[in-house]
Order: sequence, then C-alpha cells, then structure tokens
Amino acid sequence: MLNLLERITADPASNDMRALSELVALIRPPKPDQGAVATARLRTLIQLLNGNPVHAAALRHYLLHVLSQRRHTTLYTDTGILSSDGFFSELFRRMSFRVLPPAIDSLYLSDCLDRILRVDTDYQWLRRIESADWLMLFDVIARSDAASTDTAIRSAVVDRRLAHVELLEAIQTLSYRISAMGLEPSLVRIHPDLEKFESPFLVQNAEVHRYLANVLRQSDDVLTPTDDAAHLLVMLEQCDNIIARIRKNALHRGTSVALTYLLVRLTQSVERLRRLLMLVDLTPVESKLAWTPERRQLALDLALDLAQGHNRKYAIRELFSANINLLARNVTENASHTGEHYIADDREAYGTMLRSSAGAGFIIAFMALLKLLVSYLRSAPLVEAFLFSLNYSLGFMLIHLLHFTVATKQPAMTAARIATDLHANDNRTIGIDSLADLIVKVLRTQFIAVVGNLMTVFPTALAISTVWVALNGHHLVSPDKAQHMLHDINPFTSLALFHAAIAGVCLFLAGMISGYFDNRAVYTRMAQRILQLQSWQRLFGPARHARVAAYLEENLGGLMGNLFFGLLLGSIGTFGQLIGLPVDIRHITFSAANLAIAWVGLDFQVSAQVMLTSLFGILCIGTANLLVSFGLALFVALRSRQVQFSRGGALVKALLSRLVQRPLDFFIPPKKRTTPH
Repeated sequence: MLNLLERITADPASNDMRALSELVALIRPPKPDQGAVATARLRTLIQLLNGNPVHAAALRHYLLHVLSQRRHTTLYTDTGILSSDGFFSELFRRMSFRVLPPAIDSLYLSDCLDRILRVDTDYQWLRRIESADWLMLFDVIARSDAASTDTAIRSAVVDRRLAHVELLEAIQTLSYRISAMGLEPSLVRIHPDLEKFESPFLVQNAEVHRYLANVLRQSDDVLTPTDDAAHLLVMLEQCDNIIARIRKNALHRGTSVALTYLLVRLTQSVERLRRLLMLVDLTPVESKLAWTPERRQLALDLALDLAQGHNRKYAIRELFSANINLLARNVTENASHTGEHYIADDREAYGTMLRSSAGAGFIIAFMALLKLLVSYLRSAPLVEAFLFSLNYSLGFMLIHLLHFTVATKQPAMTAARIATDLHANDNRTIGIDSLADLIVKVLRTQFIAVVGNLMTVFPTALAISTVWVALNGHHLVSPDKAQHMLHDINPFTSLALFHAAIAGVCLFLAGMISGYFDNRAVYTRMAQRILQLQSWQRLFGPARHARVAAYLEENLGGLMGNLFFGLLLGSIGTFGQLIGLPVDIRHITFSAANLAIAWVGLDFQVSAQVMLTSLFGILCIGTANLLVSFGLALFVALRSRQVQFSRGGALVKALLSRLVQRPLDFFIPPKKRTTPH
C-alpha cells in the first residue's frame, strides 16, 4: 500500500485510473462478508496518510484530477435508476449484458466504475465498513491542503467547481425526466387530477429552473449565496404524495407492467433528485462551513448506494423485486376480493357453501366420465391432451357460471384475504384473536366445501357407472383399468402425493391468473369497451348488452382462471410423457370419482383394506392440494404486500386454545347470538 502511495505522489496529475483500482483492490477483503478485514485495511491506509501529509495531499490531488476529467452526470442520473426502455427491454438488456458486457467509455465516470468496483459484491464489504471510518478517511484527505502547493490548491478549486457543475447538470436532467414521466397518459388516466390542477411534476421543473439560475449567478468567480431548496423539496414531497395516490388508485382501477415500471422509475428519480439537492453546496467552494455532519453522512450514503446500483445494474432479481410487487399485489388484491365469497361467517352462508360445493361435485362426476370416454379414443398424445383440457376447462367454466364451488379453488383466494387482513392491521398492532377468528372461518368453510364436493361426486360417479352397465351390458372400465385407478390414488405405492402437489401448484396458478385477468378487466375498462361494440348491441339488445358487459368485467378473472386451470390439468400428464418424467396431477374430487368408478368396475369386490387405503389416499391428496395451493398463494400475497409476520407462535397458541375450548367452531359455525330487548 505504501508503494502505491509513493507512485501516486510521484505523479499526482495522472489521468490513469489504474492506481485507484489498485487502491480499492488492496482494501477489498477475500470475501464480501469480511467487513472486519476491509475495516482493518482501510484503517491502515488512514494511518499511512496521517503519518505522511505529502502522500495525503498527492492522493487528494490525484482523486480530484481523475474525477474532474470524467463526466459525472450519468452516474447521478442513471446508476441505480431504471432505464426508460421499459420492463421487458430492460430485462433483455440485463440478460444480454450479463453474457457480453457493453464497451467501456472512459469519458464517463459511471463506466469507469467497472474498473474500480469490478467485483459484483464490492458493495457488500463497502457497506460493512463503519461510517466513522469512511469519514475519517475523507477528513485525512481534506486536511492535506496544508501540504499542497499553491498550484495544487488552485487546481483542486477548479476540479471542485467542475464536479459542482456536474451535480447541477444532473439535477436539471432528473427534473426534466420527472416532468416527462409525470405527463404519461397512463398516470393521468389513473389520477385525472393531474389534468385538472397544476401538476407538481411540472411545477418542480419550473422551480428547479429558478433554483439553478440563482445558483449559477456568479460574481468574481465566487458563487453567490442564494435561497435554499426548501420550496423545491416541498414540491418533491407533493410528487411523492401523487405517486402514493396513483399506487392506491391502481389497486382499485388495475395496473399493468408498463405502469408499474413507470411508477418505480419515477419514484427512484424523485428520490435521487431530492438527495442531490440536499448535497448542493451553495457557499463558496473554498468554505467548509456547508459540510455539516448530516450532509457528510448523506454524501456517504449516496456514494454507497451508487456503488450498489453499479454492482447490481445487470441483476435480474432486483429488476423483478422492484417491479413485480405492485403488480402481484394488484393480482392478489383482486383474488382477495373473490376470496371474501369463499368465507362463511354464519350458518346461512355455511349452508349456501354446502349446496354450492355439492353442485360442483355433481358436475365433476360427469367430467370424470367424459375423460374416460376420451381416453378410449386412443388419439395422438397432443390431440388427447387437447380433448382432456377442453373437458376440464368447459366443466370448470360451467361450474363458475352456475355459481358452484370447487373446494380446492378456495385456498388461492382465501390466502390473499388473510394477507390483506395482516397488511391492513400492520404488523405491530395486529389483533391475534381477530386473525385466529378469520383462519377458523376459512378452515370450516374449506371443510364444508370438501364435504359438499365429496358427498355428491362419489354417489354420482357410482350411479353413472351402474347405469352404464345396465345400458351397455359391460363396465365403464375393465378390471385392469380399475386396478390401475386404485393404484393411482394409493399414497404408499404410487406418486399420488407428488402428483397432488403438482395439482396444488396448478390451483395456485389458476388463482393468480384469475386475479391477473380481473386486474386487466378493471384496468382496460372492459365493460365500457364492450358497450362500444355496436354489433353486440344489435345482437343482444341494449339492456342485455349492458348486463353482458358488466358480467364479463366482473367475471373475466373467474372464467379465465378456470379455463387455464383446465388446460393445466389436461396437458400436464401428456407433457410428462413427452419429456419422460413422471409428471401428472391428482385432484381430490376426481380421485373420489375414480374410486367409485373402479369400485363398480370390480363388481364391488374390493377388500376393506384396499378401500380404507384408497379413502386415506383421497384424504392425503386433498390435503396436499390444499396445503400447496394455500402456501404458495399466502407466500405471494405476503411478499407483494411486504408483510413480515413475526407472531406465528402467538397465532398458533390462539388457534390451539380455541380448538380445545370450542372444537366445533372449526367445523360448524356457532349460532347467531341474539341481543335481549
């Protein structure tokens, strides 16, 4: 390290950045989490500079000269901020640059960081060094003026002025970008007040012009003291408020990937502009009075953020985490609204859920019959997969149209509803009793929905198989096929539980697809667009046309979710055959129907052990369906709302206490309490 300082002292006016890169390499620890090693090396550098002011002055001169020869503006305006290309273009750009990085232009400081912070994890050890150590290094370098020559001091003043001008240019550039983004039609459509009233995105730009004009007014080469940026910071606060309102409105009016990306980029730009304004030094460049401890810490924090933004500029995870949360929240928000219909609060709703799920079980029995008949066609694999998918999709869409309920479709909706309750109460003040009450309602509603499905699907499938024998003189399935169907639901000798977990993933995806299309229907104003179709109005008539438009907007998510759920169930088995993997699905209601069909196919000659094993297998399949779909849906819903629930132990204790005191509440809702007159 001493040899490097001597080389810098020998030529402090060098424009080569290799010395700076070597200095960072000497401080860099072997592993990014070894903050203590990096701290020790940095303190060694500080001791060397303290012991030799000439080295400190030379290092200061070298750093100022190197930095002054590069353009800083792009570093402040682009690093750590999403580009204007859009989400998918940015995703492709990051993927391609991870394979083949772009050419480095040494004129720009942001590009030169590739040579200084060339390890992607550099930002980690930089953050592990205490702020006091960094500030001590800056102080040692700043105090080296006494050891500098008059020429070096004048050169340093010029270099500081150049850096100051670059900072002002960055402020102006960010202000223009914020104004342009604030005029985007997608923002105005979600928040129409931007057109009715004076937009803060435009006002801040006019304020920046006034502010910069005062800053750049000079006399005798000394910056004239001007007004501070207090009013401009107030305008940026108003911009933040508008962005928050747009995000809130998007939860009800829908969003898109492009709008989400724009909001993230706008938020990043406003925050960066605010931080740069707080760093602008309005006192003469020779003065040190403006650099208060607070502003020194702000400068250090910005430098560390720029380092992290540079190291992570091609990271895919950050791009998704910054943009997908809002979109995922909109999807799960719509799913949670649907989930409210899947929670029975009283016995009347409980009975309604029983009847609704019983209707679904009746239809599923016929869907199981049609699947068997399609399999007897011996079609080509892809044709068979299409026919299976068509059977599933039309059946589930019919169930939705008739307002029936498939029990396993509930978790993806109710999980989002629980996450909404967690988010609304905030993690510090959430009521454990109210949350436990909600979970109990969900569990007993799920229980009665499963009971409703099974109590009709099994006897209906049994009746269909019996009638088939009476009408055709032979069984619906051969004995070998019946044994194979029993084997498929055996949890001990087959992959039934693994296949049930795959079905749970499909159920989760169907719930997310449903929420996505509900979001799209609201965001694109689907009902209004349908009402503009004159051909539909002539076909249905004005009144019916309006009802159709309203129905499609309210139910598009449910219809598309069931459509894609059917496609997934019908094609996964064929997909597994094509790729040679044991991939298939097992669903509790279809497994119950298959048990009934196989039982008739074997002339009811099934041992008690096989029957009990099959019933246990159906129970396990249903449990896997529910747990996987619920777990995935709850995980996405909590992540999208950025909820970190840390009182799981208290919640489990409350649920166990309720199970001991009122176990029937988990299966049957209590009677309504009537208040005495």
